[in-house]
Amino acid sequence: MPVPQKAGTVRSKQGSNAHSQSKAPAVKNSKIYSKKKDDEDWTELGDGGDEWTQGKTLLKPPDQLDLSEAELKEEFTRILTANNPHAPQNIVRYSFKERSYKPISSVDQLAVHFVLEGNLLHKDSDEARRQRAKQGLQEEKPAEASVAETEDKPDGPADVAEDAGDAEEGAGDERPDSVDVKPGIKERKLTNQFNFSERASQTLNNPLRERGCQTEPPPRATFSATANQWEIYDAYVEELQKQEKNKEKQKALLSKKEEDKGKKKTTMVENPSDDITKVAKVSKIVERMVTQNTYDDIAQDFKYFEDASDEFQEQEGTLLPLWRFQYDKAKRLSVTALCWNQKYKDLFGVGLGSYDFTKQGRGMLLFYSLKNSTYPEFIFPTLSGVMCLDIHKQLSYLMAVGFYDGCVAVYNLKDDGPQPVYKSTAKTGKHTDPVWQVKWQEDDIDNNHNFFSVSSDGRVVSWTLVKNELVFTDIIKLSIEGPINEGQEGMQLPAMACGTSFDFHKQTDYLFLVGTEEGKIHKCSKFYSSQLLETYVAHNMAVDAVKWNHFHPKVFISCSSDWTVKIWDHTIKSPMFTFDLNAAVGDVAWSPYSSTVFAAVTTDGKVHVYDLSVNKYEAICQQAVVAKKKTRLTHIEFNPVYPIIIVGDDRGYVTSLKLSPNLRKKPKEKKGQELPKGPEVEVAKMEKLLCLLREPESTSND
Repeated sequence: MPVPQKAGTVRSKQGSNAHSQSKAPAVKNSKIYSKKKDDEDWTELGDGGDEWTQGKTLLKPPDQLDLSEAELKEEFTRILTANNPHAPQNIVRYSFKERSYKPISSVDQLAVHFVLEGNLLHKDSDEARRQRAKQGLQEEKPAEASVAETEDKPDGPADVAEDAGDAEEGAGDERPDSVDVKPGIKERKLTNQFNFSERASQTLNNPLRERGCQTEPPPRATFSATANQWEIYDAYVEELQKQEKNKEKQKALLSKKEEDKGKKKTTMVENPSDDITKVAKVSKIVERMVTQNTYDDIAQDFKYFEDASDEFQEQEGTLLPLWRFQYDKAKRLSVTALCWNQKYKDLFGVGLGSYDFTKQGRGMLLFYSLKNSTYPEFIFPTLSGVMCLDIHKQLSYLMAVGFYDGCVAVYNLKDDGPQPVYKSTAKTGKHTDPVWQVKWQEDDIDNNHNFFSVSSDGRVVSWTLVKNELVFTDIIKLSIEGPINEGQEGMQLPAMACGTSFDFHKQTDYLFLVGTEEGKIHKCSKFYSSQLLETYVAHNMAVDAVKWNHFHPKVFISCSSDWTVKIWDHTIKSPMFTFDLNAAVGDVAWSPYSSTVFAAVTTDGKVHVYDLSVNKYEAICQQAVVAKKKTRLTHIEFNPVYPIIIVGDDRGYVTSLKLSPNLRKKPKEKKGQELPKGPEVEVAKMEKLLCLLREPESTSND
């Protein structure tokens, strides 16, 4: 590869050598002077040097701003960053994991200004020498070598001339705008002193653009099979069957549409008054308004009336009859269950059936509100008599019901239909005898609702609501202690005890009591299915009800058809109190406001209210609440908030009664003293009575 030489440089040096030979002494002095001057000024003056020797004057362009000294001295800091201003900031990539386009946070800031890909080689490189040697070209001597040869020639005075020529040559090379090269003097362009930037840095950066696309590869699968004659035949047969099924479905849809059209026509003709259902809610509100206006005197008594005679009868009280609830279609049925709604305090449920096994038939489930005593809020007819019911404390729309035929069911008040949402069958472990009581319990570990039931077949069963079915678990099977009956072929079978009532402890969840037809009360635990914790010989006839005290954890009450009501301490086998009511007792209930107040109903139509803190021997209220002598009272319940009780009889009527002040009075506050309140006070009040009864026993034991 030929390398060009600097001919002009060599010529100038030769010329300077010739000139130096003629004027060697004079030029040498000038050379020394010029070198000194260059060392002092650090500048090389050529043509046009007179401009710099003169005094410098600042030339301002006409459009330049006039700035003050403070503005001129003000510094403006500019920060140079390595970020590319033309780098795109909105690059996105498709994320197959999230199935969406996601922006990329990291952007490449590298900017390439110039790239040249070629085949040029530097003349002094090894590769260039190899190519010249291969092509047979003679290496040309560089200009420095020729100059060195001329310098090596021994001539004394010529050295001075050579030095002068070098000075002239340097002046000519470094000052292209000198007089020798360019006689014309160019006007210098003034630069902006405030915002100056060299033109070399003002190159445009071409914006980078990238476009990418990623696609999922199409799914691939290898399939291999042998096509036989019978396989082809089967495929055709399946296709024909599918076509036939589709035709049948289309025919069925057409027939259904025609039937629906016909039904709509008949309903339009038969029931022209269906528009009333659209205003059902409004009509119910109007009905309540009418009934409250009609029975306004009863509503006033419920809210404001207080029996003034209680001030003169310190230890006696009265019951004021309020509303009487009845339903025409339930006149021949007995009230078999009562239960208040814990969330809506004015709503209560009534179970209707029959205690006479010779007159068993249909039953009914009703919901009444104190706001409307003339008609039930909800009506659920049943095929078998309702024996018991319980409303869930938190989910007030769920209601567990036990029937005479041994079934248990769960009704949902939110559903419009009359059928229960859950019901046990013979396959799902229903009882073989009437279910006498049901009780809701706390949800299990899996948050499934569950309730317990007791029946005459001796089983205490836990029912769990799982999806669309009831799952049963036998908790305990009651048996009569003592002799064992011998079955056929010498088999010994324990006699099963018939459970009639039960109740769970208010604080200890696993502890519960079961009353039996034999008159015994068993204390049981959920954790021991084959063992009874305690057995109390309570009554001579069936135990109709057994209930724990709302406040005291050791006290429970029981009643029976043997005319007695007994109060027990579950740590002692003998009763603490026994009351004879001179008639079969149908039901008993503790009051929710006092630990010493309870009420009982008898078959002679009377309600007995006791307050042990006032009188431990006799009832402070004994009042007949039914008009006919043959009417029997079956159940009683205290309202959880209001001072009223509801009483059911064997004719299907429910009567509400208001307690007079003496039946719910609290101890009078003395001046300057505040009486303590709360459940601890009620527990202490009952404990005081129990201590009076325990003292003789403790002294006799000592």
